[in-house]
Amino acid sequence: MKDRGKKQRDVVSWSGFFWCTLIVVFSCVLFTGFTFSTFHLLFGGNEKYQPVLVFRWQAPSRESISGEAPVTPSISIRETVLLPDQALLFLNYPPSTRIFTKEDLDCVYFSANSSLKQEPLYVDGDDRDSQIVRCPLHPRGFTVSLALKSDGKNITAGPTHSWDSLVYEAMIDRDNTTIVFVKGLNLRAEKISNSSKFECVYGWDFTRPRYLLRTNVVSIAQEIVRCKTPLSVLSSPRRMIGNNSVKVSIRVKGRGIFHSIARAGLRSVRPDPPVRKEFEMCVCTMLRNQARFLKEWVMYHAAIGVQRWFIYDNNSDDNIDEVLEWLSNANYNITMHIWPWIKTQEAGFAHCALRARDFCEWVGFIDVDEFLYLPSTLGLHDVLQNQSRYGYVGEMRTSCYSFGPSGLTRVPPQGVTVGYTCRVGVVERHKSIVRPEALNSTLINVVHHFHLRHGFEYVNVDKGVLIINHYKYQVWEVFKEKFYRRVATYVADWQNDQNAGSKDRAPGLGTKAVEPQDWSTRFCEVYDTGLRDEVLRIFAKPEYQILPWQEEHEEHEQHLRTRTKGKHKGFFYDYVR
Repeated sequence: MKDRGKKQRDVVSWSGFFWCTLIVVFSCVLFTGFTFSTFHLLFGGNEKYQPVLVFRWQAPSRESISGEAPVTPSISIRETVLLPDQALLFLNYPPSTRIFTKEDLDCVYFSANSSLKQEPLYVDGDDRDSQIVRCPLHPRGFTVSLALKSDGKNITAGPTHSWDSLVYEAMIDRDNTTIVFVKGLNLRAEKISNSSKFECVYGWDFTRPRYLLRTNVVSIAQEIVRCKTPLSVLSSPRRMIGNNSVKVSIRVKGRGIFHSIARAGLRSVRPDPPVRKEFEMCVCTMLRNQARFLKEWVMYHAAIGVQRWFIYDNNSDDNIDEVLEWLSNANYNITMHIWPWIKTQEAGFAHCALRARDFCEWVGFIDVDEFLYLPSTLGLHDVLQNQSRYGYVGEMRTSCYSFGPSGLTRVPPQGVTVGYTCRVGVVERHKSIVRPEALNSTLINVVHHFHLRHGFEYVNVDKGVLIINHYKYQVWEVFKEKFYRRVATYVADWQNDQNAGSKDRAPGLGTKAVEPQDWSTRFCEVYDTGLRDEVLRIFAKPEYQILPWQEEHEEHEQHLRTRTKGKHKGFFYDYVR
């Protein structure tokens, strides 16, 4: 009986084990099938990925920096970037929330025992997905945030990043690769680096490497990385819209992942480029606090044939948006792009070239103090057409003449083209007009010229056909601003003694912004009134010599409109179209 009872218990035990095992196996099959299909849907079948059990990253809740002050639930600070001279605070607006202005906000600084407030330096942009508040750099030991003036409530603050090492911009190219802009790679100028040492990563939280998508680097040079974009990012529009879109960063193998504020975003260029470009000639520039010179620069270049302008604003605080609005209302086709990243002119020009590529046959990369001048009877259209006949020409390099103060001690009221008429005798450097379609995929450039794709070449334009008047050494009031900071990555600031003999510097000045006694007469070897005479011929009316970019011109035009009861056509419309 004992043996029989034992045998019966054994039979019951194995039967239970069998059914239990069957249920477990069945459950595992269902779970595995569900998980695989879900991952395949989310991430595609071709990318290298790590299994993710939380499909949507949730940003952790954050307390107010003060620890006690009330927090407004309407907007938040998505991220903060600390530049050497100011802090950039990127706002995150929920839908239907009104956009704040400078007058609505205070910069607030907290320490363990105290707090203080200051006015923002500037508020850039009026888009809820990209507005930036610029605050003065906070004192040592303090943390910067924002508060609403209306009720004093603090705005929830996100993570803070150092500018020294940061992925700061990204855009998807027409070939579906992601162009990533990185500060802190410290790569050599004009050299392609070894892409196998790097890796592209996509996700929401780079502090959790297990939950990131990883793809290969296609190319890397200077501050620009071209990444293979995951199919899941390309095929899911919701992952590319607004402040919740997927971020992209760069991992240096063996060292770690860069901090990043860059979001892959919606496709920034047309996937199918038009056969014929909308504009024959465009211009791209990067500037800071050049608003007072912008009207003359735009209006002159419109008169000789430039059709569109891409303005990259590098932390101006001189109300440039008002000047751009005036020009836009006058039917000039101008787009301003906020580019707060310091010493990144090469990266900014590459970014601009990609944006302009689908619209412009040729793009000139010049500064606001540089003016294209055609000494011969040929117009700009003729020059471009002559070069366009040769399919292999991808870049026209144009020499520059540098003009000095020309005996002046104050800013010339009629503008730089009329006021400065004395220059150095020999050409200095060159600037380029390029075909964006001809640019090398690495987008390598050194401000003055780009690297071209195989099969394209550059040509040097004859000085008798096209030259650039570079009003480089203006009156000291204007020139001293160059000591603040240079915009190019691989050009030393003038306050540093690095490369003291470079042509990018003013000879004999050193590193201090101290005006030499003979400044007004320097850099004057050849009197050259060619462009001045052309400007006066195009723009000056016989009855008065006020030029359209002068403040007095607007007052005069208003007076004429009043006298003629509104029948007089605006002066600037008479010659720009």
